[in-house]
Amino acid sequence: MDEPERQMRIKREPAIQVKTQAQLDVMREAGLVVAHTLSALAAAAKPGVTTADLDAIAEQQIWDAGATPSFKGYHGFPATICTSVNEEIVHGIPSPAKRLRPGDLISIDCGAIVRGWHADAALTVGVGEITDEHRGLLAACERALWQGLAQARPGRRLSDISHAVERSARGAGTYGIVEEYVGHGIGTEMHMDPAVPNYGRPGRGPLLSAGMALAVEPMLVLGARHTRLLDDEWTVVSADGTPSAHFEHTVAITADGPWVLTAEDGGQAGLAAVAEPVSSGAHSNSGGG
Repeated sequence: MDEPERQMRIKREPAIQVKTQAQLDVMREAGLVVAHTLSALAAAAKPGVTTADLDAIAEQQIWDAGATPSFKGYHGFPATICTSVNEEIVHGIPSPAKRLRPGDLISIDCGAIVRGWHADAALTVGVGEITDEHRGLLAACERALWQGLAQARPGRRLSDISHAVERSARGAGTYGIVEEYVGHGIGTEMHMDPAVPNYGRPGRGPLLSAGMALAVEPMLVLGARHTRLLDDEWTVVSADGTPSAHFEHTVAITADGPWVLTAEDGGQAGLAAVAEPVSSGAHSNSGGG
């Protein structure tokens, strides 16, 4: 590669914030707040509960933990969490009029700030009994997330994460992989460079190195991948009305491998399940992982 080409490539690649271990430890604190909040919300997502009820639980839990909600007021978003039901893929606004029914799927996206550092995660759960088809969708999306997280290692390229997500999702069935909404860098802001797509060829994009942190978040639909934005200018739905799933974790890249800041165990169980074990050395003194 000659010098002009090298300079052009440098200009094209986004600058990715690199954190110190102490800064990652604070992000871990925020990540545990998010993890505990999502756990409480998953347990509370029962028939008859409204999405506004869930939002109130989340706000109380985050403030009680000494953290600040990331979402509330972000570009005018009116709530602490995003609650997306069935065909709603992402950015659904909690409402007292939206009452959960047996068989619903609800995606809950949550973020918290501790001393200026962010963490962000999401999960999708079934309300009461759900169909085998819906269980398969949830399992495929969550597994695709963990396959992507397993690639968050020094020396890998950013698109190795994207490719792993896509390969896992494609191997699980004929799910639509949402392309318009992607993962992102995270740290002193909730959304930072780089964008982390859920599809693509491996071996491309910035080189990953220790101290980077990313939010990886695949979104799958039972039908076609195409989306539509509702009139509230927030809620994104599947264009064909088919149900969706959304899973997300914030991961730090360490010398010893991925450290999943928003998983209570640091990601060890999820990574082991996709045959990518993670060393505990990077986070043995960092609270809960």
